[in-house]
Amino acid sequence: MGDLHVTEASEHRFRDVFAEISEVADVLVLCGDLTNFGKTREAEILAEDLRACTIPSVGVLGNHDYECGQPDEVAKILHSAGMTVLGEQAVIIHDVGFAGVKGFLGGFGRGELGAFGEPAIKSFVDAALEEARRLENALRSLKTERSVAVLHYAPVVDTVEGEPLEIYPFLGCSRLADAVDRFDHVAAVVHGHAHRGRHRGRTPRGIPVYNCAMMVTEAELSKPYALIEV
Repeated sequence: MGDLHVTEASEHRFRDVFAEISEVADVLVLCGDLTNFGKTREAEILAEDLRACTIPSVGVLGNHDYECGQPDEVAKILHSAGMTVLGEQAVIIHDVGFAGVKGFLGGFGRGELGAFGEPAIKSFVDAALEEARRLENALRSLKTERSVAVLHYAPVVDTVEGEPLEIYPFLGCSRLADAVDRFDHVAAVVHGHAHRGRHRGRTPRGIPVYNCAMMVTEAELSKPYALIEV
């Protein structure tokens, strides 16, 4: 599940949802934009609700969680509630590996922005490349038969369809899919960010990709989360 956008007025909004998920799933995976502005109080409110989750929880931060310039503090608060914030180090739960990064934007396929021209463009592309490298390194560290790649930004265009065409380049980046497709053990990719996208897609190699933004799962699955078997 992703894009919870917890605000300072969201107290206990997700407590029952996390309790319900604990009854039907083995792992809770959160796909970023967990807070609305990355405020300490927002993270504390989410952490209070996360304590109702009785199964392991993992996840990544999203762009909203960076807004106040304190993503490390947000991650620390969520970690105190039992959530593993993925990054350089992957984790294994019930013999399934979980590797994740926030990801970045930049476009898809032939429309992907290249590192040419002004230094600002090159820095922008470097940020996208660095996120893809971090994801690749985390996936490479896993020796499990099955793994899940956890992102905030979309790795394929399939799951952003439904959004305005003009903002496609700001919803994700094909470089993330390139990193995923280097590994045979990845069974699924989950992400958020594209509130009006589609729930299902595939990487060029055919690995299933799921947009788990709450707005998408509520529209397509009639619940604020997706239950995915890997």
